[in-house]
This record gives sequence, structure tokens and C-alpha cells, in this order.
Amino acid sequence: MRPFVLGAATALMMLAGTAQQAWACRADQVEIKGDFGTVRFRVEVADTPASRAQGLMFVRQMPQMSGMLFVYERPESVSFWMENTPIPLDMIFADATGTIQRVHAEAIPFDRTPIPGGEGIQYVLEINGGLAADFGFDAGDVMRHPAITQNMAAWPCGAP
Repeated sequence: MRPFVLGAATALMMLAGTAQQAWACRADQVEIKGDFGTVRFRVEVADTPASRAQGLMFVRQMPQMSGMLFVYERPESVSFWMENTPIPLDMIFADATGTIQRVHAEAIPFDRTPIPGGEGIQYVLEINGGLAADFGFDAGDVMRHPAITQNMAAWPCGAP
């Protein structure tokens, strides 16, 4: 797992207008939109069986506005666990359109208890534990990323 590096993107996170659109839909970023506004995370993408199996295992710390986006080839029933993961995580489960279906808060480090995402999940965003509640993420909010098929996306790249 490469170490997470957070640079000037954090400073740009709060910019609006043209700068926000210029940053929209980068492979290393996920945006989430809901009643709270828009929030952007710097992400690593896990889109192969091997990278999804590795996930955030053995990562001891992660910058605040960072995470990992798990991308599956098609919607399916997914379940996660925290074996070998030393930091608490929030797991955000989204369908093929990028619409959040479930948020699991504060997954317990090293716990082997399965955390089901539900049926029809194609994207899972893992972020530092507690952030989902801090921002108010909930089912029905939408995320966007280039991996989300644009003709199906609830919030496509390029849309405000």
C-alpha cells in the first residue's frame, strides 16, 4: 500500500465555482453531495481483486480528507471486515449510479465481524471513522468519480 500523501488539494477543497468544476472527476478524488453541500476526498482506487483484498490493511494512519474507493465491475452484494486494519473507518456503500445506500460508521479496528453493504453495491468509499457523521452523509446522498459509469451516474462528471 502506498502511503497517503495530501498536498495542496486540501487548501483547494473549499474553493467554489470554476475551480471546483476544474477539480471535479479526477481519478484521485471522490466528491459527495447532499444537504450538507459538497465534500471532496483524495482517494486511492482499489479496482482489481488484489487491490480490493488488500484495501487499507496495515495502514496505521490516513490524512483527514483521504480514503479508498473500492470499485466493482458490476453491482453485487458486498461485505467488508477490519482484519489487519488498525484505524477505525466509516464505510459508504453506493449503487451503480453512485447513490449512497448505506453508511456504516466507526468500523472497529482488527474486528473480523462481517459488515454487509447490502445488495446492488458497486462502489464503497472508506474514510476515517467519524467523518461520515461529522459531515452528515446518509442514504440518498450521491458521489461522483470517473469510475462511476457516466450514463448511469446520479451526479455525472461535469454536472454542477
